[in-house]
Amino acid sequence: MRTAKNNIVLIGMMGTGKSTVGALLAAEAGLRLVDLDQMIVMETGRSIPEIFAEKGEAFFRDTESRLLCRVLADDGIVLATGGGVVLRQGNCRAMLENGLVIALTASADDIIARVGEDENRPLLAGGAKERVTALLEERKNAYDFAHHTVDTTGKNAEQVALEILTRCRG
Repeated sequence: MRTAKNNIVLIGMMGTGKSTVGALLAAEAGLRLVDLDQMIVMETGRSIPEIFAEKGEAFFRDTESRLLCRVLADDGIVLATGGGVVLRQGNCRAMLENGLVIALTASADDIIARVGEDENRPLLAGGAKERVTALLEERKNAYDFAHHTVDTTGKNAEQVALEILTRCRG
């Protein structure tokens, strides 16, 4: 599926490999990598846990939506989003209109193995296993709007990037 812009947008739960795969995709496709969470940190001058603690999730989501629209005005990017960007319908619409949207998925066990001890994940506070399981349930259909879905369970980033490139070129 082609879109008006030459952008690839990676969505999915935390720990599915969006940032790591995004870097490989950008290098291979000759596109510029944009990590939305890193943009939020740069824009606010605060880490994501600090934003959640000091300003709250609503402030974070507002900032995320504003920066998403700004970056999607560009062309020739691979955009690695945060897992919750799909919680606002306007964000989903903007992503679909401005790029090829790829949803990355993974099993709960793989996600926990990848991010379970990451202190930069405020949504995991209170126990990674319980929170990941709950988030997967809460968001089980949130990523269904994507043009393509790639399961990253048991795969390394190179395998996932190759699968995405194959689909994009097909």
